[in-house]
Amino acid sequence: MNVAQNIVAGLDRILTMELVRVTERAAVAAARLRGRGDEKAADQVAVDAMRQELNRLAIKGTVVIGEGERDEAPMLYIGEEVGSGKGPAVDIALDPLEGTTICAKNLPNALAVIAIAEKGSLLFAPDVYMDKIAIGPGYADGVIDIDASAAENIASLARAKGVAISDITTCILDRPRHARLIDAVRATGAAIRLIGDGDVAGVIHTTDPEETGID
Repeated sequence: MNVAQNIVAGLDRILTMELVRVTERAAVAAARLRGRGDEKAADQVAVDAMRQELNRLAIKGTVVIGEGERDEAPMLYIGEEVGSGKGPAVDIALDPLEGTTICAKNLPNALAVIAIAEKGSLLFAPDVYMDKIAIGPGYADGVIDIDASAAENIASLARAKGVAISDITTCILDRPRHARLIDAVRATGAAIRLIGDGDVAGVIHTTDPEETGID
């Protein structure tokens, strides 16, 4: 095992349980405001709780994907340094409350999410919309491609599964910006399950098809 592998292994052992606590505190804080109809309040308590726990960790962390640009978000903004300042230098991508609307409405699939990697390993991304695509485990590499068209990906997935395109159901976030994508998918003959919020949960659901029935 080389030095880089040792560092990664060390990060895994040291931080795994601490990160569970970080997301747990954010989730518990937001859960107290479930169904109250106040998205901003639910998000703020989650941000406060996550930031407090992050600053207890023995890391030199930099938020690379967070609550927005510095002039738009007072805490956990892109570029903010968190942690005790001692320990490994890491990049952090986070969302203290992914699904503010569904939390405010007391609906399922709101999440507190975080990812940590060695410094320089994560994309330093501005606060913009980005494309996401996911399928379940067990498929060969290249079955889907984020740069391919919806028709190409659906046809490729149908071939890999050995089913007709009409047997494929996709899940898409119901937003005006996705109108062309929705039209393109429907033109193939595939079905669509539109969701109002919670696209991160939708991706996670593909990882355990035996539990969720989604692959």
